[in-house]
Order: sequence, then structure tokens, then C-alpha cells
Amino acid sequence: MKWYEDLYVGDSIEGKVNRIKWKINHHAGTVSIYVIAFASNRQNLLDIIPAWELMQKSYIDYAMSVIIARALPDVRDGLKPVQRRTLYDMYELGIRYDKPYRKCARIVGDTMGKYHPHGDSSIYDALVHMTEDYSLNAPLVDGHGNFGSIDGDGAAAMRYTEARLSKPGMMLLDNLDKGLVDFLPNFDDSEKEPAVLPATLPNLLINGTTGIAVGMATNIPPHNPTEVIDAVIAYMDRPGISIDKLMDYIPAPDFPTGGIIINASDMRDIYEKGEGKIRLRARTEIEKGDAGRTNIVITEIPYTISGNKLKLVESLAALAKDKVFDEIYDVRDESSKEGIRIVVEVKKGRDIDNLLNGLYKKSQMEDTYGVNLL
Repeated sequence: MKWYEDLYVGDSIEGKVNRIKWKINHHAGTVSIYVIAFASNRQNLLDIIPAWELMQKSYIDYAMSVIIARALPDVRDGLKPVQRRTLYDMYELGIRYDKPYRKCARIVGDTMGKYHPHGDSSIYDALVHMTEDYSLNAPLVDGHGNFGSIDGDGAAAMRYTEARLSKPGMMLLDNLDKGLVDFLPNFDDSEKEPAVLPATLPNLLINGTTGIAVGMATNIPPHNPTEVIDAVIAYMDRPGISIDKLMDYIPAPDFPTGGIIINASDMRDIYEKGEGKIRLRARTEIEKGDAGRTNIVITEIPYTISGNKLKLVESLAALAKDKVFDEIYDVRDESSKEGIRIVVEVKKGRDIDNLLNGLYKKSQMEDTYGVNLL
């Protein structure tokens, strides 16, 4: 299938293949489809292959590209290619945590021109995500400006925002000049880029990840940085350490939005099998309100609605408006830079525990996080 390889990787087929035709043969009630390639002189036949074989190879190539070079992170640095290229470009530009911020438009343009020629939106989206302290336990980029919010607000255009590497981000890039990792040619052989970052920070477990590829997906929850580092040291000292011993260091995930894991007893099974479901519940406090009323104050929310807190507030308000829970007097979002504070004001003399159980059942105050440690 020499002609197909040339056609697939070449920028031009002029002088190699003049035209490609599909040929359909009917024989004994079956249909066979072939792909026919002719040389530039329109006379010499280069090759004939069954269409299914061509499509099978094409799909496998596509699937492997998505799995390896797009959707799933490398276990060594916990990064997807677009994230790695963006961080490396910032490193090359000298935009480090102890240096001034630089416009995101400059970072995105330089990354796209040198390493990631797949559109500016994918690069900027990755850059924004790496600044989100409500999504990551250790943000890899320090953003300056409007980078969105936990409510689901989008970031400002890249021409307005600025960024630089954070200290955890630099920990992934330290010692890059020591020859610890391989460098590969970029898409047009004009630059070199690292195949993986040296990563002195166990980023994959600390920040987690999510990705959907072809035929496989991953959903790794974030964990407490101190616990993860202690567990890594223990594993280095004792490579054969058991899951039970590792769980002495990492008993469960630690989500940036907080919340309570109510099926903690299942964590041993989830870590052993590499998959399972974590049931998360909002953390609440009970306060005295005005006029004899009682306030249910939500201070931590399930990680599954990180970046969409407003949806939770709206759903609680809708439950009150539709009289699903007549006990609710008012719902207010008093959140600020100091933290989350969603107030559910309860009418005087109502059963708080009964209302809470109902809210856990009817709203995203309790939700499920699917773990897939691929």
C-alpha cells in the first residue's frame, strides 16, 4: 500500500497519484469495494486494495492519534500534548512565576506557530483550565485577569488576559536542560519539543485528569499534594508496597471544591480495580436566621459541579419556587473570594434533617463521580 502511505503523509500527491477511483464488483450476491490508484500518466496502475482494508487502517491511525497525541495524558507528567506544549512554550519565553505576566494572546500564538498547529481555541482553553484553582489542587499557570469562575462564567478573550507559570508548573519543567528527557521534532521539523516533561511533581495524581479518546477514556480524581508526595516517597523506598499501606498515605481523593465522600469504605475496592463510583455530598452548616428561621449554609460542593455552581443555586431556587420543598423560604448565593456560601433559608419550625435528605436526593448537593484510572 505504498501509494496510500504517500497519499496519507504527503502534502501533495501531484506526480504520484493522478486520481483515485472506487470500483464496486457484484459477484454471487456479494458486493466488493476496491480503491484504485492510477499514476500521473493515467495509464500505469499503482495499486488496488479492498476498501475495508483502507478504512480499517485509516481508523486505527486516527484512533491511535487521538489516544496518544490528543485526549489522554502521559502518566509520567500527567499532561496532554496541548498542555505540555503550552507550558514548554511559556518556559522557552521565560514567563516564569518570578517574572512579569505576559499576554495570553502571545503565548497562544507562539505555541500554535511552533508546536500545536490545531487552532488557538484549544490552546487557550487548555491554558485557562491550568489556572483554575477550583478544578486543580495545584494550578500549573498563574493567571492575571478574568479567567472565568466556579459559577461557569467563561474567561475573557486572550487579548485581555495575562499569565505566567506557577511554582507547581515550574516543578514540571525544572531540569529540562539536564538531558533527562528526549526531544522530538515539531510538526514541521523547525523546532524541538520535549516528548515528556521531567516532572518532579506527581501531577497526574495531584491534579487528576479527564479525557475521552477512541475506545477508551480516563477520569482520575485529584488528590492531596502532601499525601501524594509522601506516598510516592514510600513507594520509592518500598516498590512492593501494598494498596493497604499506600492508603495509609492516600486514604481517598481530595477535591479542590471540598465536599464529603460518603462511601469512603469503597475506596479500597476502587483503587484496586481502577474504577468505581465515588458519592460526593455538599458540606453544610446550620445557622440561626432572621425571624426565627434557620439557615442551611453550603460551604463546599461536589467536584462534579465545579465550574457550574450557578446551576446548583438555580436548581435549589427552582425546587423552592415549584413548591417541591415548601419548607424553603429563600435561596441566596453569598459566595465571595473567601469561599463558597450558599444559603438555604428554612421556614420557622420545619424539620431540617428531613429537608436536607430531600435536597440530597433531588439536587446536586449529592452527586456521583465516576473513577476510571486509565
